[in-house]
Amino acid sequence: MKKQGTGISPKKQPERRTKAQQRAERLEQILDAAEYLFSQNGFYGVTLRDVAKRVGIHTTLMHYYFEDKRALFEAVFARRSPETIGRRMAALEKYEKETGDSPTVEGALHAFLDTDLDLYREGGEAWMNSATFCARISNTPEGAELMDQYFDPVVLRLIGILKRALPDFSDEDIFWGYHFVTGALMNTLARTGRIDKLSGGVCHSDDFLAVKARMAKFMAAGFHALRN
Repeated sequence: MKKQGTGISPKKQPERRTKAQQRAERLEQILDAAEYLFSQNGFYGVTLRDVAKRVGIHTTLMHYYFEDKRALFEAVFARRSPETIGRRMAALEKYEKETGDSPTVEGALHAFLDTDLDLYREGGEAWMNSATFCARISNTPEGAELMDQYFDPVVLRLIGILKRALPDFSDEDIFWGYHFVTGALMNTLARTGRIDKLSGGVCHSDDFLAVKARMAKFMAAGFHALRN
């Protein structure tokens, strides 16, 4: 006699993760934790023990993934940099193709700034932590060295467009103009909350949409003002 089924499907067993998948997941946890801690305390304010504690692992396990804190710091920087650089390069290339020999300062700055602001804003808390991390370390010897290594090509691409938009301007004025732009950008990415207090809540330091609507236009006017 055939046994009747119960109609209840057997419970599906969860798929076992491979050791490689487990290592990759743990590595992401370590990088996330380190990125947050470096963004809050800088390079010298963080130890491998701090990172291990935040992840919930023993400090000795950290050395399985990274030789030392400098290696971890560089890995944090290298993890997200290619995406922000790639997006900016693509935006600048698209802008150059669209404008040909007639670029404008404001248009070039929109391509350079808006792409990055959108990435951080749309990427959620992890990317916002990355923004704060970059702002925090950009004015340190360790961070400046990595900025040179990773970001110089995209910055020089922007400078090239600005030179075509401002053919009568000296290189000195254009590079100073960029210096002021990047200073304002890093201050924005730091999200210190100072503008919130100064404005009595009218402005918010994490309102990247408000920044996006104003920064390129404001900075473009600054470039042109250098002629006066």
